[in-house]
Amino acid sequence: MKKKVLIIEDNTDIRENVVEILDLAGYEVFDADNGKTGVELAQKHLPDIILCDIMMPELDGYGVLYMLNKNAATAVIPFIFLTAKAERIDLRKGMEMGADDYLTKPFDDIELLNAIESRLKKKEHHESFYSKSLDRLNDFVNRNGGLKELKKVISERKSRQFKKNQVIYFEGDKGNGLHLVLSGRIKTVKLAEDGREFMTGIFNTDDYLGVHALLTNEPYSDTATALEDSTLCLIPKDSIDQLINLYPDIAREFIKILANDIRDKEEQLLQLAYNSVRKKMAEAILRLHKLSGNPADGFKITREDLAAMAGMATETVSRTISDFKEEGLIGKKGSTIHVLDENKLSRMKN
Repeated sequence: MKKKVLIIEDNTDIRENVVEILDLAGYEVFDADNGKTGVELAQKHLPDIILCDIMMPELDGYGVLYMLNKNAATAVIPFIFLTAKAERIDLRKGMEMGADDYLTKPFDDIELLNAIESRLKKKEHHESFYSKSLDRLNDFVNRNGGLKELKKVISERKSRQFKKNQVIYFEGDKGNGLHLVLSGRIKTVKLAEDGREFMTGIFNTDDYLGVHALLTNEPYSDTATALEDSTLCLIPKDSIDQLINLYPDIAREFIKILANDIRDKEEQLLQLAYNSVRKKMAEAILRLHKLSGNPADGFKITREDLAAMAGMATETVSRTISDFKEEGLIGKKGSTIHVLDENKLSRMKN
């Protein structure tokens, strides 16, 4: 069956050119010359992917994305903005609203086809994560209707891919829901007055981002960035609020997550305040070692991120890592670190 593509573009030359390319590539193509018509076509035909210009009369690209996100059937469709502008504020606004990618005009045939094929493949690949990664949520609810409501929430949300070093949200942004990590690793950091980063957390598959902002109804207290290519899904705040109000088990579980997070941060602060450089480094390495999916493969981290996590200067990190390597405590190749003697590191930490 042919994949369906919807192109929403008010520039006739660009729209017709894209339609011609996609027709030749074997796609079933629908086109609209304005945002209002584009939304109607999306709801009628439910395309596999949508390409949409940002600057349009009547209803611009942001309005189109907003309208599509309100409908459960169209909210999960991969959405690529077509824009002649690449300013950071435009990129950030679109990504915050849920856009999956950008194509900056003018683009050639190969760029267009690669962007579409890449998003369609990723959609198929990451759909396999849904049931497995979200099974954990099932434990939050009782059997008296909670599971049904939860499945409804899951069906209305979409996953998003983030490239390495891409920001998920910034400190001070308004919390718009709960982020669940489907794959990859995410770090959260706070900036000191002198511009240095302090890492407040690392999150792996099945971890949640934004619990504190969700429960306190406050802006995010730190900035979340992808440590590697990652996939997250956003469960809307309104949906989570309803489930918390209806099912006390969900509220208790999130409070437990928040309490554990506070405990971890208290332990981290104590070690930063009183531990020696070697103890701080041993603690950071062991923490990353335990967080890695497969400890035998080691873990990757930059010198700067390790410094932010351990609360020390990058030069100090380099010297201490070299000492640990010479002592046979760790192995290091590039940015990958292997723990060779976990017992000695644990004794050093304690």
